[in-house]
Amino acid sequence: MIKPIFRLLLLALMLTTIWGCTERNRQRLGKSNEIEQLENGADLDNRLNTIKKRGKLICGIDDRLPGFSYKESDGSYSGISVDLCRAIAVVLFEDTSKVEFRHLNSQERFTAVASGEVDILSRNTTWTFSRDTSGGLDFPPTNFYDGQGLLVAEDSEINNLNDLNGKSVCVAANTTAENNLGIQMRKRNLAYTPITFEDTETMYRSYESQDCQVVTSDRSDLIARRTSFTNPGAHKVLDLVFSKEPLGPVIANGEPEWFDVVEWVFYATIKAEEMGINSQNIDRFAQTKNPAIRRFLGMEEDLGKNIGLSQDFAQKIIKSVGNYGEIYDRNIGKPFDLSRGENNLVKNGGLLHSPPFR
Repeated sequence: MIKPIFRLLLLALMLTTIWGCTERNRQRLGKSNEIEQLENGADLDNRLNTIKKRGKLICGIDDRLPGFSYKESDGSYSGISVDLCRAIAVVLFEDTSKVEFRHLNSQERFTAVASGEVDILSRNTTWTFSRDTSGGLDFPPTNFYDGQGLLVAEDSEINNLNDLNGKSVCVAANTTAENNLGIQMRKRNLAYTPITFEDTETMYRSYESQDCQVVTSDRSDLIARRTSFTNPGAHKVLDLVFSKEPLGPVIANGEPEWFDVVEWVFYATIKAEEMGINSQNIDRFAQTKNPAIRRFLGMEEDLGKNIGLSQDFAQKIIKSVGNYGEIYDRNIGKPFDLSRGENNLVKNGGLLHSPPFR
């Protein structure tokens, strides 16, 4: 006669075996269903498919950043970060207007990306180790190389970082600028008073009202903001750079298909400039015999299908927003008389280049 304790053990063993078989079958069935869906062309849930089904791109920006993402008085948007979102919209929907821009401050921007509130963050966001390896974020290619600087009054005696000793400095909260400033001051054993702001517009107004003696940010931002002051000539951006700030878009982690789209849309603007193709002359390449250009423009092969885009996706980008040089000149170069420097093509002494389209 089997004792009660052994009967219980035997029953537990039988249930465990049955559950294990059922679970393995469920996993096999799940994989089989997934494979069948893929073979039949069915879309599995991911960010790229979500965007396509929604019919518009949701792009997180700071709408007070001239040159990058700025809301004009007529309600329109401008900037190189805005144009990236428009370039993505045109390859997904054949319409640059299929973008909803949402203002995000420095503190809320990363949460909005990781949670899926926005599809992409496109503003002056620095790519760093800690941001890339924590918080569920991914960084497609850098679209602007910058560095941190200082904006001071023209008659100020501040000429370098050492002159910040005992001074008050306006800086945006929760940014690399705030962290970089602290590091530089500790390294020099200097005392200073940081005045932090969640809103950059408020930060610059406070500086202009002399609530602080210095304001620090990316040099491109300082140069652009100075032009909006009541008396721009009364202020100067020092010829000083004390950090590396590779700026670019951010998306949520674990979305390889979406990452590929953002990545190659941006590279298309670079490759077009490398090939001498722009929005004004692109139609002249319709009869080109150059195989590399024909492949890039989708006249031969179909590179777009690998990332869920049309064969001529690069043409759509160039015709709607232009190549990188056009985007830069329109938003930053001409308005603020800022030379490209590191943001030039490699062949022109800069850092920008595109992997091969093949």
